[in-house]
Amino acid sequence: MKSTLILIATLLVAPLIAQTAPVPLAVKAAEASIDAEKIRAHVRFLAEDLLEGRGPGLRGAELAAKYIATQFALDGLQPGGDNGTYFQQIDFFGMTVKRDTTTFTLAPAGGPAIPLAFGPDYVVNNPRHTPVVDIDAPIVFVGYGVTAPEYNWDDYANLDVRGKVVLIIVGDPPSDDPKFFAGKALTYYGRWTYKYEEAARRGAIAALIIHRTDLASYPWSVVQNSGSGEKTFLATDSNPQVAAAAWIHHGIADKLFAAAGLANTDAEIDLAGKRGFKAVELPVHLKAHIESIVRPYQSPNVIGILSQLHRSQMWAEGTVPSKDAKGKTKKGFGYIPVNTKDQAVLYTAHYDHLGFVPGMPGDNIYNGAADNATGCAILMELARVWAAMPAKPPHSVIFASVTAEEQGLLGSEYLGQHPPIPAGQIALDLNYDDIQPFGEPLQTKVDGSERTSFYPTVVATAKRFNLAIVPDEHPEAGHYYRSDHFSMARAGVPAFSIGSGTLYAGHDAAWGLAKEDDYVAHRYHNFSDNYTPDMDFSSNAKLARFGLELGWEALTAPATISWQPNDEFAPARKKSLAQ
Repeated sequence: MKSTLILIATLLVAPLIAQTAPVPLAVKAAEASIDAEKIRAHVRFLAEDLLEGRGPGLRGAELAAKYIATQFALDGLQPGGDNGTYFQQIDFFGMTVKRDTTTFTLAPAGGPAIPLAFGPDYVVNNPRHTPVVDIDAPIVFVGYGVTAPEYNWDDYANLDVRGKVVLIIVGDPPSDDPKFFAGKALTYYGRWTYKYEEAARRGAIAALIIHRTDLASYPWSVVQNSGSGEKTFLATDSNPQVAAAAWIHHGIADKLFAAAGLANTDAEIDLAGKRGFKAVELPVHLKAHIESIVRPYQSPNVIGILSQLHRSQMWAEGTVPSKDAKGKTKKGFGYIPVNTKDQAVLYTAHYDHLGFVPGMPGDNIYNGAADNATGCAILMELARVWAAMPAKPPHSVIFASVTAEEQGLLGSEYLGQHPPIPAGQIALDLNYDDIQPFGEPLQTKVDGSERTSFYPTVVATAKRFNLAIVPDEHPEAGHYYRSDHFSMARAGVPAFSIGSGTLYAGHDAAWGLAKEDDYVAHRYHNFSDNYTPDMDFSSNAKLARFGLELGWEALTAPATISWQPNDEFAPARKKSLAQ
């Protein structure tokens, strides 16, 4: 005990480094109590047909939110939502395209019109919350649609696209240099969300993103399925929006370029990836009539808080100190020395999925067992064991199960804008998303943690758990920008997701990679992401234990966790800490 306290006190005046002191017994006991079968039970319920795919604003998602809130209440967490509830209600607009009355046609200046079929050829949504949009405008090919001054790259240079349709390649300009668009890794410039945002800022009326499987990192079926139902938008979003946010199939892009007298899609993509590319207006108009069902609704983030104890109650090892006959604390006991300013740990996971397709014969429910009933189940199990510890933590621990992730990280975006405590008082966000139940992992992916001052602690903790930290096998997929931790990072909070690699006990890495690839090809965002009894939730349990220990170390860190000085999120962190 004495040596532990001395080491912790030393860390107070040392730079932020890996914590080497033994983890308190109460924390280790909590880790040991994490139960894979409790995680299984949560996943089994959340993935039931009863919940109808947990589409935000629908009956199934409401059931999921109430289920999670009930678990938080049973654990004794304090409500972190609105008006003393666990629910942080968010206003949304749901937009469902009427396929039968929506039309998309490519109209070349000197050739026959090319009508497109919704689903096989294109998908579209109207982010402007209006029931009808009519478009007849020229198409401008803007390459990757990126304006990145730090890389001296501007696809919109000397270009006026106001009232026009922009045609954009998915992904980043190609690079092998980690200092130029992060090399093989995807930056935010490569995300479809950025493409639409930048097009709207430029005044475009519509944006068409060209899909190519290797650049998008998922097949057209994922785009088609994700665009088959209702698309959600924040009602309070005051940013400009295009009237038509669309994807087009690679084969349709071939027809479009051919009609414009240009080379095929792949050749145009190659040209657009080279310096000196100039955007070009094509002799082709998009004629579109988009009809949508507009549904205003609310869907909540679910938030529970385990509040910090007063400093007079924070004792090393989580024990209650004994007194001697004179009322003095017995030797060997003392306060846990921590930052006096609240530096909470936030755990996040999204509970929504893609809902269901009304009227479709057969299995029409996107049950979302892996994505993301698994993350929610881990969140609830972490809440249970944190709350059951014999002493409260030295800082608050917040659990937020967020909505509308599948709609563009909207619930977490709202959470980042309206956190239950100021963002500058949140030390770290640990997110769980789509944790495959393949058995005990021997690797972990913590992409983005290396961008923070907390990384040495992550490395040391992973080693204790016999988890080798591995890079993303598919950095081109831009996973860091595709889950809810990204919203918190944009708010300045150091944030990353905890996931597994491809090496599992009893198997080689090729087995794990094949399992992962099979999931992406056949179950990710598909009707087949169902719970099955053969799922092995020891993977989820181990990563939950890892996350619990990381949370403890963040709570007891001797200095405020920060982003690396030149990181893209460092200015937001600086701003949040100053408020």
